[in-house]
Amino acid sequence: MPCFTTGMMPRPGDEMAGPAPNTEKLHLLIVDDDLLLRTSLATIFTQFGYNVQTASDGFTGLRKMREQLPNLLLSDLHMPGMSGFEFLSVVRRRFPSVHAIAMSSAHPGKGVPDGVAADGYYEKAGHIGALLEMIEAASRQQRASLEQSVRDTGREFVRDFTRLAKGHAPVWVAKNGHDPRGEAFVTLTCPECLRNFPQPLDENSRQVHRAGCHHCSTELDFVLVQALEPVNVTLVSALVEPLA
Repeated sequence: MPCFTTGMMPRPGDEMAGPAPNTEKLHLLIVDDDLLLRTSLATIFTQFGYNVQTASDGFTGLRKMREQLPNLLLSDLHMPGMSGFEFLSVVRRRFPSVHAIAMSSAHPGKGVPDGVAADGYYEKAGHIGALLEMIEAASRQQRASLEQSVRDTGREFVRDFTRLAKGHAPVWVAKNGHDPRGEAFVTLTCPECLRNFPQPLDENSRQVHRAGCHHCSTELDFVLVQALEPVNVTLVSALVEPLA
């Protein structure tokens, strides 16, 4: 059963119940491993006028955000794979404009738990009306931000178009050495989930290498930084000594 109380639930059409009429729907992403709770929340917020997507864990949530960036995010804290703690931290670093609300039944109170990168917190055992009010308050903030961003749309479009026109840029990394089996490898950081993973190097002499993240399977290209030839110190000393 969903972990919230529904007595005296607001109805669609109430002043605090969702986006104002004749305005574009805001996008809400709900991330929770509890299928019943996830489905119930999606149904509620869809009825109140939000465009809702759902994900069952942090990795899936990041993929959904890459496909369509939400205005609002509602995430559980305790999930398998990538927990809500790590997921919200990644979101805060990669998508700081997204208003994030954490939720859990393991942390009582209304304040955001220490170390959680969220703008608000909802205790799952609380009244669903309180969550609706939090989402509505966040919606008003997001709409104000969207109105401000409209004035910068032209400049942002030019910048993004220029970036895309230049093509995808690989990351440059140096070799880390050899693993216990004697194989050369590099340590890469996934641009999607921000986790590190070791990547063995093959004997191929191509310039650009491709790897898949060991955690979320995101593909990334990388180029090896070639080490400089060692400097002959004796020769340099001879060149700089004054002539006799």
